[in-house]
Amino acid sequence: MTDRTTSAGTGTLILMLCNALFICSISIDLALTGIVGFQLAPAPWLATLPFALITVGTALATWGASAMMARSGRRAGFLAGSAAGLAGGLVSVWAVRQGAFWGFCLGTLLVGIWQAFAQYYRLAAADGVAAAEKPRVISRVLAGGLIAALAGPALANWSRSWLGDPFFSGAYLAVAGLAGLSLLLLLFLPGTPGTPGAAQGAAAVPVRLADLAARPGYRAALANAVAAGVAMMVLMTAAPLAALGCGLGVETGTSIIQWHLLGMYGPSLFTGVLIARLGLGRMLQAGVLVMAAAVAIGLSGASSAAFHAALLALGLGWNFMFVGGSALLAQSHAPEERARAQGFAEFLRYGGTALGALLAGPVLQAAGWAALNLAVLPLLLLASWATLAWQRTEVAPA
Repeated sequence: MTDRTTSAGTGTLILMLCNALFICSISIDLALTGIVGFQLAPAPWLATLPFALITVGTALATWGASAMMARSGRRAGFLAGSAAGLAGGLVSVWAVRQGAFWGFCLGTLLVGIWQAFAQYYRLAAADGVAAAEKPRVISRVLAGGLIAALAGPALANWSRSWLGDPFFSGAYLAVAGLAGLSLLLLLFLPGTPGTPGAAQGAAAVPVRLADLAARPGYRAALANAVAAGVAMMVLMTAAPLAALGCGLGVETGTSIIQWHLLGMYGPSLFTGVLIARLGLGRMLQAGVLVMAAAVAIGLSGASSAAFHAALLALGLGWNFMFVGGSALLAQSHAPEERARAQGFAEFLRYGGTALGALLAGPVLQAAGWAALNLAVLPLLLLASWATLAWQRTEVAPA
């Protein structure tokens, strides 16, 4: 085994563990931040704003994160992101204990900056491998989320009483601790492609966004990433509050999120293998169908079983679309176009999910859970159409 192979394997393992720590922290926010926001907000329609600001912070920072890593390297960027997560957790602890809603919003915004960097873990792992290996490597990094799916909601329930207040400030101390562990792990991350001193192949070039958008593969990657991200964020953000509105308890809300995270990250153990056997196009279309099934289940009733099944299917469909879309994104640009191509893709994805997260609370209050489910169907149709258009170019005669 060569030193380069060993380094790549170590880097993938560290990125997988860091992804697990990050997703574990986000699962705490998923389970509790909407409820804490409702307790602290000056008006009920602002309840989901703190959680939405995680995505807003990501959307604002993600392109800059890509540019920073192009200049200073992946490790420096990932360390900066984890430091922001540590600060966000500590600010949230202070704000919750003080009953400061807008301070809580600042804390979640900082966690969003952590997310802006953490979303490049999967792409950093895929940078240095052949195209055929990219889905498998991306799946391995995302498989770290399976640890979070099992541990995160349990940690949310356990940690919320650490500091003895009724607003769950202890949970945000856990968020800070997870970010701190990520910081320590990243100190041992080997050099990766895109890092100064590592082989980069060619200098970065300012490729035009119009040229990227003209590529059917890039368009399909964007459509799947944005559609999956927005649909998942809208329904996932609102689900704990919708469950409370249906008479289900806080524990049910955390259980729903746990099943959702299992759906999101559990399939990563085999998604890469399925893509290799079935092809990217079929996996992307399968993801659309599974997410549509989640909508149908969500419309079927308001029982605990319906919420659990819908959120599980939502996570599974997201995994197929996200892993497949990420692999297609990694294949649709040259190494020297990486910073701009990936930065724009992540910016667009998080811009859309930020809007979805911001709208989830008001739409839930005004129109209800069923309307939220119906609202995501046009996005799924768009993703299916873009994937079909790309598939046709793949089989077209030369």
